[in-house]
Amino acid sequence: MKLHKSLIALTVSTALLAGCGSSSSSNDDKDVTPAPTGFSFQATEMITNLTNDVIVAGYEALNDKAEIFVNATQTLVNTPTAENLAAAQQAWKDVRVPWEQGEAHIFGPVDALSIDPHLDTWPLNTSDLSALLANQTSFSADEIKNWNDDVQGFHTMEFLLFGDGVTDNDKSIDEMTELEREYLSATAEVFKNHTQTLFDAWTVANDPNDSASPAYKDLLLDPNNDIYASQLGVIEELINGMIGIVDEVGNGKIAEPFGTSIETSDTSTVESQYSWNSLVDFSDNIQGVQNVYRGEYPEQADKQGIIDFVEAADATVAARVDGEIEAAIAAIKAIAGDNNMPFRQAIGDEAARERIQTAIDALTVLQSSLENDVLTLLQQWQQ
Repeated sequence: MKLHKSLIALTVSTALLAGCGSSSSSNDDKDVTPAPTGFSFQATEMITNLTNDVIVAGYEALNDKAEIFVNATQTLVNTPTAENLAAAQQAWKDVRVPWEQGEAHIFGPVDALSIDPHLDTWPLNTSDLSALLANQTSFSADEIKNWNDDVQGFHTMEFLLFGDGVTDNDKSIDEMTELEREYLSATAEVFKNHTQTLFDAWTVANDPNDSASPAYKDLLLDPNNDIYASQLGVIEELINGMIGIVDEVGNGKIAEPFGTSIETSDTSTVESQYSWNSLVDFSDNIQGVQNVYRGEYPEQADKQGIIDFVEAADATVAARVDGEIEAAIAAIKAIAGDNNMPFRQAIGDEAARERIQTAIDALTVLQSSLENDVLTLLQQWQQ
């Protein structure tokens, strides 16, 4: 496993240490006590909560829902009915939620162990997928796990469950072949193995090849290790995680298929285009940002999150950023309009494109605030 100690954390830590520990050669300065600058915040409770009750809890939910999804696909193989196909489609949407929300903290094992591309590579390689279905006579988890990421994971299973998504997202059981059901179930089994590996890396040993390696959560809870030099490095990781997914949603997932005009829009790059689940994905991504920022999932009791860190420095900024997160989520959901238009259709509709631009603008404002008003607070924090 490749370990990266935070360069920015080290830089900021060094700057803080230099500021706090410097001495003057002037005798006149010996009697001068510098006025304290910056702000104080005890970060242990916040880091503990975000690690255990947001991040690890999210990966546990992902793993549990993956188990439900596998069972649904196996039921579909054994009893191919419309009801069991609908149950498998819903199970796919359900397991998608913790994954998309978890992209707000997509660091550590999910990156180091390549879990992200194994689970969520897109666009899907439909040409290779079609060739496999045309040439294979059976599928097994043992062979699929060694194939390229673009013919396994979420979007392969999505294509098999929902069809091509061009005119509808309600594939019928009569449209699904026995071989497609077998491919789906075998891929779901590989998928579940990856979610288990991810959960174990956070809770048991971060390196699956070294049982003596610490659980990744313990590296956050007890910094001063090879990855996090201090709590400052942990908070920096958390804030950068939020920035990363806001950037990806605004400038990648939405802006790239949106294009500069209807003529340059591109449905082939729309994530979750087969199930028409794109807008749910995008709003869940920013919901994940809100979970980290507030320190709890919706409807849960108030706990410490990044908002408490920001509030210790500037309550006005803390409230403004919270409002910007809410506004971004609302703007994404509003893209569907009154007729619940899917994103892949919305990028080709003039009125919907105005709503999409509003969402992009809201995400741009949020990203700027996280970069310029939140991340920079690390330089003012007196640990």
